[in-house]
Amino acid sequence: MHISVIIPTYNESDNIQKAVHQLVINARQTIEIIISDSPNSIDSIEAISFPQNVRVIKSKTPGRAAQMNDAASMATGNVLYFVHADTLVNPDFEADIESMITNGLDLGCYRYRFDKYFTPLLYINSFFTRFNKIWCRGGDQTLFIKKEVFEELGKFREDYKIMEDYEILLRAEGKYRFGIIPKDVIVSSRKYKLNGYLKVQLANLKVMRMFLKGTASQDVMAETYRSLLKMTYDQTKINS
Repeated sequence: MHISVIIPTYNESDNIQKAVHQLVINARQTIEIIISDSPNSIDSIEAISFPQNVRVIKSKTPGRAAQMNDAASMATGNVLYFVHADTLVNPDFEADIESMITNGLDLGCYRYRFDKYFTPLLYINSFFTRFNKIWCRGGDQTLFIKKEVFEELGKFREDYKIMEDYEILLRAEGKYRFGIIPKDVIVSSRKYKLNGYLKVQLANLKVMRMFLKGTASQDVMAETYRSLLKMTYDQTKINS
């Protein structure tokens, strides 16, 4: 098994080196890491000195889905591992993913915990990531998937400005075996710190309901989310 790690970025030079370092020091073998930067980024991430096994590409099209698809098309691994720039992988990620694939799973994710718990309410979010329900998912948990399965699913939908990670899981449901690794990755709490816990939860609830009902356009959902939250913390969460 060979893992290709794909990290979409948009002005993430402050976080990306820590994320890459966590991957490199915990890999059992040299893994392929592809950073897919938005064409709209202005932080010169390509000027950062990364290890030799790290490639930085500039995606042709803005948007996290397109960036991840671009990287996946040139990945050499038979397993793709999608990681956000502000997420730190579990130290056992390579062995964990190999074990899940060996035991017959086609795709899956981790549970998560936050880097800082400035409110005890964040423990609630962390707790529910152990359950196999679409409401408990999200790209922050990282996603591993066999490359052949990713291609059979038609990759991420590039017309999606938001919720592309949920959409591909719904397409895979019932067709491929999904599992949750009972360990944690570490995700950033910056969104909650900037906006407040309740405000973020209400925004997530509103957009998730719009998505599951299927009556709102991508533009409407993305604009709704932007209007409810301050977005300077991480533009990749909507549309880069």
